[in-house]
Amino acid sequence: MTITVSTQTRLEKTAVDTGFDVRRGTAGEWLAFASSQAPLEIWLTASAEGHLFAALSQAHVALALDEHSVATEMPLPAGASAARAVADFPSLHRLLRRSFQLSRSLPNELLQVFEKQTAALPRATEVERLAVQRVGQDVFRAGLMEYWDGRCAVTGLAVAELLRASHIKSWSRCETDAERLDVFNGLLLAPNLDAVFDKGLVTVTENGSLQVSPALSSESRRLLGLDQPLRVDGLATGHGEYLAWHRTNLFQRVAAELLDGGR
Repeated sequence: MTITVSTQTRLEKTAVDTGFDVRRGTAGEWLAFASSQAPLEIWLTASAEGHLFAALSQAHVALALDEHSVATEMPLPAGASAARAVADFPSLHRLLRRSFQLSRSLPNELLQVFEKQTAALPRATEVERLAVQRVGQDVFRAGLMEYWDGRCAVTGLAVAELLRASHIKSWSRCETDAERLDVFNGLLLAPNLDAVFDKGLVTVTENGSLQVSPALSSESRRLLGLDQPLRVDGLATGHGEYLAWHRTNLFQRVAAELLDGGR
């Protein structure tokens, strides 16, 4: 299998355009790239039939790319954990862009960024601890913006200034910084959805559907835009434990308290 000059040029351009701006030469028929902004390394090649292949250094990123089939019919270059196959260059662009986003947030990239940024910050006083927390919240928001592609996980709203980084298990209830900075412990939400989710008036079921608290009246649901079926698309296995916590420890508790208070 030999890559034509034109195909090689297009592969190189696609890699650079999606954040893999460090060329690492070749490994057999594979073109190798890294990124100055993400920890993922990639290798690209093409078949004589025109199929395009991307090999990835991080297995957890490959596992999150479930919209593409795994290319198992060809040997991987040294250092690669898995490969994905796509049919054309627009699909390759989407694949690499998503791989870049995931590598900057999975599995513990946010924690590592947070630890680097706060290593020299004191934590002796409440004011100092709050300053550290603000850094963590900024890192967490940036990670959710990457993971959810800058869009509300429910509505698709793509106005960054309006989107909220909503913890599923609240910052104060997390036992470790690893939990607080876990990208699976958050949803990027429009302001109204963030408010009701944070207050336990809405939760997310195992299949991604939004469940509204019985404590909210029909009129309140209508005014909040919750009177129609809504769901979160793009949930991963990692979200499951946190959403189970939210349903049990916040949603159900708040519903019971509000309903008891109304009697």
